Amino acid sequence: MNYPYIIIDDDQESVLKTKAVAADFSELVFVASANNYTDGLHLILEHTPKIIFLEINPADKGSNLSLTLINELYRFLKVVPKIIITTSGKEFAFEAIQYEVADYIIKPVQKIDLVKSLLKLKKSTSEDEVYLVQSPVVNQPPKLLVDTASLVATEQIVPSAEQPLIICIKSYGDYRYIDARDICYLQADNNSTDIYLKTGEMVTAFKTLKHFEGILSAPFARIHNSYIINQNYISRIHTGNALCYIKNTTTKIPFSKSYKENIDSIISAIANGNYLEI
Repeated sequence: MNYPYIIIDDDQESVLKTKAVAADFSELVFVASANNYTDGLHLILEHTPKIIFLEINPADKGSNLSLTLINELYRFLKVVPKIIITTSGKEFAFEAIQYEVADYIIKPVQKIDLVKSLLKLKKSTSEDEVYLVQSPVVNQPPKLLVDTASLVATEQIVPSAEQPLIICIKSYGDYRYIDARDICYLQADNNSTDIYLKTGEMVTAFKTLKHFEGILSAPFARIHNSYIINQNYISRIHTGNALCYIKNTTTKIPFSKSYKENIDSIISAIANGNYLEI
């Protein structure tokens, strides 16, 4: 699994040192850096990284860097990135814990620090399981919880009007239920899949995109090596630019030539509904 990251630090030398240490880890992918609160917030909202290395006791007080940046992220993001504090002293450690940061590293950042941080992140997610649940129909016995790892690739679990498909992401006794009808699209992330909901929230499931391709049927369609899309959330298809647009967002999903047949099927399916072409 890759972890795109942003460094927010008023000391450019510290930025370069942290980036140099992180370069030894293939799963850490540098996105950008910023030297002040405002630029850092804008970068986070633009790129939505998975990790932020944040200085909270800057030498340049005009940079306004502090833990309050975390509060601001909760105003705009459904899923806040993992925050790793990188600073020169321990005096803010207790306060940082109250903000539920992922880790607290004393500068300069060392390789072993990142080893420990990554192990913590992986430990918190490595035992996640994905389950599919069919909601029971009245007067019928409830369906059993099905572990998708046991499903053969040719099986199709098709949601019906009476039984909407529910995807359950289980982690350490925490059952997170997602109605498949609320999924706009799914994006591959190595051996995991990021599920984007109509609410704007993103949930990570530790199954491959191919796994989901094998169990999801219409209105879901694979349109790219990295994407499965729910045609019910498509507002526009631009065949010239090879892009699908998601309703009520600025999100554009690319499609590839190898999946052009699926795009044609989506266009046909939409046209076969209550449809007027002008």
